[in-house]
Amino acid sequence: NAAAPAPPPPLSPVHEEPELSIAETIAQEERADTNAISSGSPSNTESSNAQLSQSDHVDDAHTTTLAEGRPVPATRVGRAFGFATLGVGLAAGTVVEATSRLFGGSTNKDDSVPEYSAVASDANADRLAAHLCRMRGAALKLGQMLSMQDEAFLAPPLARALARVRGSADAMPMYQLNSVLTEELGSDWREKLETFEDLPFAAASIGEVHRATISPSDADVASGRVALKVQFPGVAESIDSDLNNLTMLVKATGLAPPGLFIDEVIRVGREELKVECDYTREAENQTRFRNLLLADDVLSGSECKLSVPRVIPELSTTRVLTTEFAQGGTIDKVSNLDQEERNRIGRAILRLTMKELFVWRFMQTDPNWGNFLYDVGTGTTHLIDFGAAREFSKEFVDGYLKVVKSSADQDTETLIDASHQMGFLTGEENDIMLEAHKMSGFTVGEPFATDEPYDFGKSGISNRLSGHSSAFLQHRLTPPPPEVYTLHRKLAGAYNLCIKLGAIIPCRDLLDEIVENHFDGDAST
Repeated sequence: NAAAPAPPPPLSPVHEEPELSIAETIAQEERADTNAISSGSPSNTESSNAQLSQSDHVDDAHTTTLAEGRPVPATRVGRAFGFATLGVGLAAGTVVEATSRLFGGSTNKDDSVPEYSAVASDANADRLAAHLCRMRGAALKLGQMLSMQDEAFLAPPLARALARVRGSADAMPMYQLNSVLTEELGSDWREKLETFEDLPFAAASIGEVHRATISPSDADVASGRVALKVQFPGVAESIDSDLNNLTMLVKATGLAPPGLFIDEVIRVGREELKVECDYTREAENQTRFRNLLLADDVLSGSECKLSVPRVIPELSTTRVLTTEFAQGGTIDKVSNLDQEERNRIGRAILRLTMKELFVWRFMQTDPNWGNFLYDVGTGTTHLIDFGAAREFSKEFVDGYLKVVKSSADQDTETLIDASHQMGFLTGEENDIMLEAHKMSGFTVGEPFATDEPYDFGKSGISNRLSGHSSAFLQHRLTPPPPEVYTLHRKLAGAYNLCIKLGAIIPCRDLLDEIVENHFDGDAST
């Protein structure tokens, strides 16, 4: 799915809602990313520049491309038939597993799995993952969202299968690619490019990304190298029907247990998909973010070395987004760099995340490590994929900063008061819930508690935070504000990047700077 900002509030899931606390999200993200790394499989992203493997400067001739896959079901009938086929396959797989268990065996490789429903067999989990990757769109997006839920809610085979779909999708065949590009850029679309690679180098739930070149004079792109993100056909039009069909299938098969709150996961997924399918909006977000970054001398200067690729408007539409090509490898691959450079990167992302929320009130909320590309040759970190960018109101940010500051200061009275005012607590919570809320906040606030450098790698913060989960699940009375779902996902990713980098950095001064200047100006536009 980056470095962390000031300590977020100590929230976690409630029986009525699946929004996760920063504490739980950090722990779950770290587990999922560890699984993905240990699997050895590459993580593709639909970002406009996606993930490039490199040891120094990337040589395009040696970068990986994806093989042409099966067609994307582009009509509602075709997609409905796909879900029906999946349902039949799952039913057959369940019968096979149930029969095997009846005679004292199991088709599962993991002996601990038979305690789960027969529908959650290895074969069915693999069947579901493969089908979601072929369907793409809302189906794959939901699978990716389910993969980020607490593993305690999922049978091990299902958890493993869904972890694979977090960064996976089949590439669409050439005839579908040509159809989309012709509809969006005209029948002469190839003539508008000097070169175009037919095979994408990344693909995910909504689209795939191709390398191309244009004349440097066409769009003020010095190298002429660009990345084209092309949306899969039928994805935007089938969001509602896809999610309705998948909801019915998941509930009928029992793949999603009650504690997963599948209805809320789908509601959030529906909202995110409809926004992310509009590449015109994403282009506007990316341009806005680029301008904000360029106006900040620290973030764009030699200390942080952050950059956002330029959008190429004349080659961008609702379903095609063309940007400068950002050279680099995913930022999680830089753990072999020296400590000083890893510290610089972690602190830069930490500063950026705090600036996004507390100053700009405009945040890219997708923490996927593939959205941070590090160029070893220049030390620049390129920021990409702004489909999930969103604004936060001044009222929300003002209240959230009070929660953050009181967590860092270990100020129980202010923390509880601010949490009540924002709606994180009702005032009717029992002592168990209040203690878990307080200690979760204090733990997340540790990096900002003193002026001393904080060792994220050795902190063990994830394990300590996960200890509060049971109290949240049993005693939480109210869901958090709606802004929290995407915000906590981003903040958790920020902490986990610092953990992955093994960053040892001072953080308190970043928080103090935000607090001191919070009401002095407004840079959100």
